[in-house]
Parts: sequence; structure tokens; C-alpha cells
Amino acid sequence: MATGEETKDSARLNVQLAVVVAALGYFVDIYDLLLFGIVRKTSLAGIGVPESQQLAAGTLLLNVQMGALLLGGILWGVLGDKKGRLSVLFGSIVLYSLANVANGLVQTLPQYAAARFFAGIGLAGELGAGITLVSESLDKRMRGYGTTIVATVGITGAVVGALVAKLTFWRTSYFVGGGLGLMLLLLRVGVLESGVYARLKKEKSHVSRGNFFRLFSSWARARRYVGVILVGVPIWYVVAILITFAPEMGKAMGMAKVPDAAFAIMISYSGLAVGDFTSGALSQIVKSRKRSLGVFLVMTALAIALYFVIGGRSLFWFYAACAFLGVATGYWAVFVTVASEQFGTNLRATATTTAPNFVRGAVVPITIGFNALKGTLGVRGSAIAVGVVTLVLAMFALASLEETYGKDLDFID
Repeated sequence: MATGEETKDSARLNVQLAVVVAALGYFVDIYDLLLFGIVRKTSLAGIGVPESQQLAAGTLLLNVQMGALLLGGILWGVLGDKKGRLSVLFGSIVLYSLANVANGLVQTLPQYAAARFFAGIGLAGELGAGITLVSESLDKRMRGYGTTIVATVGITGAVVGALVAKLTFWRTSYFVGGGLGLMLLLLRVGVLESGVYARLKKEKSHVSRGNFFRLFSSWARARRYVGVILVGVPIWYVVAILITFAPEMGKAMGMAKVPDAAFAIMISYSGLAVGDFTSGALSQIVKSRKRSLGVFLVMTALAIALYFVIGGRSLFWFYAACAFLGVATGYWAVFVTVASEQFGTNLRATATTTAPNFVRGAVVPITIGFNALKGTLGVRGSAIAVGVVTLVLAMFALASLEETYGKDLDFID
């Protein structure tokens, strides 16, 4: 029979393993999510798309992927509250790993679109399930550090993706991502379900779990949910427009030598890793999620301004601006932590999984708005206008959210 100390050691080991699995799962998630942006030009050229059509084709594939993230976010979020955090965590890893392999086998644009769709569905579940599991497993005073580790380790997946893409053929890069995900499944053994969720399922089986529409059944919940999403949108505006389309942005700013998208992604995500660690630690030090988010939103506004003011001077200044953009938008760790802390156990996985994916899915209206304004304002002017809108909405949304630092998560919404 296990002693009290053995039980404590076992529980501590399970929490540590949960953090490791969630962090590595998010690492592979980000690797695949950003890999398309990294190999966009070479892969489209490789399947025969003319250079003159690559921007349109790239936008189409990006929107297909992000639209799938929206659908997948709802699917996995509901399942996370109905069936458990672990089933979603590993189910999503299986799907996006197999989809990664499929991406490496495509021969036509429609096949590529289908592969990105299923990759998007798979990628939608891992982060929310992982953050929910970690948030519910850790002591409330240490919760922010755990989610910060998950986000910081995960973000480095983009850096590794850029390095792998530089050193290998684009198809091989996708195969590497698929292989990493499938290898991660070996860690499934030993990870236990969240105790908070297990108690809800056992003791309050009558409580409705995973009802997505319940998020909108009251004004208070709907405001919290939409507010969380709007706070995160500037991150993906920066990633989708300013970083992914770095060559087009550099050309629009009159640069003689246009930036390399893969290097822009690598340098910005290196900054994101620094920002995620810093924002998460800051929220713990000042004991406030809102203050940390406020500081980083102001930094994001400054970084976007510098990108357009100095980015066009040379490749050095462009990449320096991308690095600063990465640091400034590195508040993803705090954003997903706030998403998990805003809602009760019966809706937590639904909210925490769907919110980041609605943020990612916001790339669709962002790119639509960007393309719609491009004819009138030009590439540079259109990007500035869209950026201003996302920042203003994020600032107002943050002001409406409640402080959640140290909040007890064992409650029903």
C-alpha cells in the first residue's frame, strides 16, 4: 500500500509528465502550423504553381488551414469536456502527425488544400487540451509557470521547423514533423487525467459538459469569451501578414533585396519564445494576468510601428523589427492561461481549445480585409489599417476582462 510520501511523489511526477507532454505536443503543433509558411514558396513551386500565382495560392491554403482550425477547435473543445482532456490531447496529436505525412506526399494544389485542412483539424486540439490539463493539475500559485513552460517550449518548434526546412527538402520537412508527433505518443503511458475533471465527471455527472453554445447563453459568458479571443488576435495578425508575407511586405516597402520568409519566421519565433517566457513570468511576479497582457499589447503596437518605419531600410533592420515583433507578441502563454481561468470545469476545455483557434481562424477575415484594402491603400497601407483595428479591439477587450491570477479552478460555469 502506498505511503503518503509515495502518493505525493506519484502526483508530482504525473504533473511534471503532463507539462512535458503538453509542451512537446505544442512544439510539434507549432512546427507543423508554421512549416507551411516556411516552405510556402518552395512547396508551391514544387507542385507546379507559377510564381505569379503563389501569393493567391498561399493565401488560399492559409485560409483553408485556419478555417479548419476553427472547426477543429469546436470539435476537440467539446470532446475535451465530454470525454476528457487526455483523449483530445493524444487524438489531436495522431491526426496532425498523419496529416503532416500527407502534406509531404501532395502533388497538386487541391491535394495540398485537403492535407492542410486535415492538418488544421488536428492542430486545433493539442494546445487547448494541454493547457487545460496543466492548469487543472498544478497548484494555483504555480499555474502560470506551468503554462509558460508549455508555451515557451512549443514556440521553439517554429525555430526548429525553419532550420529543418533550410537543411532538407520541403517534403522531408513535413515527414520529420509527422515522425516527431508519432514518437510523442509513446509518452502517453503514465499521464493521468486531471483530478478536477475526474471529480466533476464522477460527482456531478448531471452537469452539462462541453456545450459550446452555453458560452453564449448569457451576456457575461459571451463577453468574457469574445474578449479573450480579441486580446489574442494581434498575435496572428503579425504572424499571418507581417511575418508570413515578409517577401511581399519587403517589396512593398521598396527593399532592393526582399526578406526570406523562412528566416523572418525563425527570427520572430525566437523572439516569441523570449516573449512567452517573459510575459508568463511577469504575470506571476506582478500577480496579474491583465497587467502583463497590457504591457505586451503596448509593446506590440510599438513593434508594429517600428516595423513600418525602419523595416524597409535594409534586411538587417527588417529582421531586427521581426525579432522585436516576436518578443512583443509573445504573450500567448498568458493569453491561453487566461482563457483556461475564465471558465468553469464543465466548459474549460471547450473555451481553452476554441479561443486560440478562433484567434488563429481570425487570419481568414484579417487576410480578406488586407486583400480588400490593398487596391485602395496598397500593400503597406492595407497592412497598417488592419493592424490598427486589431490592436484597438484588443485593448478594449482586455479592459473588460476580470483578473484571474490565483483563481480556484474547481467550479462550474
